[in-house]
Amino acid sequence: MTETQKKAFIKTYGCQMNVYDSERMGDVLAGMGYGVTDTPDEADLVILNTCHIREKAAEKVYSELGRFREQKRQRADDGRELVIGVAGCVAQAEGEEIVRRSPAVDLVFGPQTYHRLPQLLSRFAEERQPLVETDFPAEDKFDHMPKLPRPEAPRAVTAFLTVQEGCDKFCTFCVVPYTRGAEVSRPVRKIIEDAQRLVDRGVREITLLGQNINAYHGEAADGRRWSLGRLLDELALIEGLDRLRYTTSHPRDMDDELISAHRDNPKLMPYLHLPVQSGSDTVLKAMNRRHTAAAYIGVIEKIRAARPDIALSSDFIVGFPGETDADFEATMSLVKSVGYASAFSFKYSPRPGTPAAEMENQVPEAVKSERLSRLQELLNSQSRAFLQSCLGREMDILIEKPGRKAGQLAGRSPYLQAVHVEDQHHGIGDMVRVCIDSVGANSLSAHTVGADADSLPRAMTTA
Repeated sequence: MTETQKKAFIKTYGCQMNVYDSERMGDVLAGMGYGVTDTPDEADLVILNTCHIREKAAEKVYSELGRFREQKRQRADDGRELVIGVAGCVAQAEGEEIVRRSPAVDLVFGPQTYHRLPQLLSRFAEERQPLVETDFPAEDKFDHMPKLPRPEAPRAVTAFLTVQEGCDKFCTFCVVPYTRGAEVSRPVRKIIEDAQRLVDRGVREITLLGQNINAYHGEAADGRRWSLGRLLDELALIEGLDRLRYTTSHPRDMDDELISAHRDNPKLMPYLHLPVQSGSDTVLKAMNRRHTAAAYIGVIEKIRAARPDIALSSDFIVGFPGETDADFEATMSLVKSVGYASAFSFKYSPRPGTPAAEMENQVPEAVKSERLSRLQELLNSQSRAFLQSCLGREMDILIEKPGRKAGQLAGRSPYLQAVHVEDQHHGIGDMVRVCIDSVGANSLSAHTVGADADSLPRAMTTA
């Protein structure tokens, strides 16, 4: 990086898709000569890549913009420029309102238009007026992105890869269909090419991303549409790619081909995030989830029959409009019935523009808080029990980074748990066979055993 090279600072909020999008923005900006910095004070361009899922998301963005406004003013006093951009789902939802409330903002662009950053920056340099780009373009943004990864990108052993975007489900609490658009699946060939390039750069584990990923229906070379299960089987043929994951799924799209992949594909990790949101059929109907609690449990039973050692994760919303004590107890009953390795739980908060925000019978905050506390206590106890169940087990760990202590390495288990290993003979990118010998609050500690997994055939490197 030269002294005169411009620098960009990208702050990411929210989901893994936003993390991926920020990385791709970095790729686009690298093609324009920008270097990406972790220090906003060094930046010539600041981009806030925003999320609209959680409560007060927009207000948090405006608060952050206030801090950068002052930084921009100080730069101007010194004869230097700071360009400020807001990207992502808040940008898509708020649009012109962001510029109205925060005049220091120069660029506002949604998650489907960040490939247009070069044109936006060029236009801004000429017009010197705030630009808002929140239309859903007709072209596929991935057709206009640099190939993944760029040669100078930092090397890593794990990577995200977007295969599907958008959602057609229209859950009444969710803004994704409005901010990300309709479901779109990338062609099989492009995904395979991206995955191969990642593996050529040393990636050994890829997590496929999509807002509703198990609705994937990408076009193959012969014009046929492939399911996610078929895509995973094809990716498993890539030599050097040892682990596959995917997120996030909808219960209605867990088809037999995908469930069979969990049984038959040795590279597909035994971990599944499958949001249910509620255990009450009344609430599920109000949410427009289009499945019942019994149907969800039926899917879980089929998955566990296919892969008995699978670890399950989910999302829960408590205090949805109209949720009664009985509805909440139905959620608690479902959690006890399923048993989760981990979960994310939240109090319902209205998202402007969604049907649920206009519903009557909004649940008082105190009631939401009490219910959330009870649910989280149950979920945390299940998470602790799952961690304890790993004690004494052997499993393969993909080493991702040095540990916190000398002679220690850190990696992930097949179940996505953080694992710390006392080992001075392996390095980042190695697959190591370990035995779990202690359990922490959110992680495991282990020692290596026998022949390391890298001496075994690649297809045997799962738990």
